[in-house]
Amino acid sequence: MSTVEELHKRWSRDADYREAYERLGPEFAVARAVVEARRSAGFTQAELAERMKTTQSAVARLESGRVPPTTRPLEKVARATGTRLWIRFESA
Repeated sequence: MSTVEELHKRWSRDADYREAYERLGPEFAVARAVVEARRSAGFTQAELAERMKTTQSAVARLESGRVPPTTRPLEKVARATGTRLWIRFESA
């Protein structure tokens, strides 16, 4: 099975993919952060969902990057994984 990183590397050869990825960069960054927090905590999606009092499919949607989340589910991820949610603005 391919990892997300391997798939990204392969797909990045395609100009349309690269353009879409650049445009959606912030959403993908949030999704990667959710995946990393879950993995660092040693949880499966189902285990994280249980701790967040939600469903595995809701966690999968957060991790997909297709739907920009509000801060509420991100705060739940932070509590469930023993991490801290930190949002900041940086100069472009």
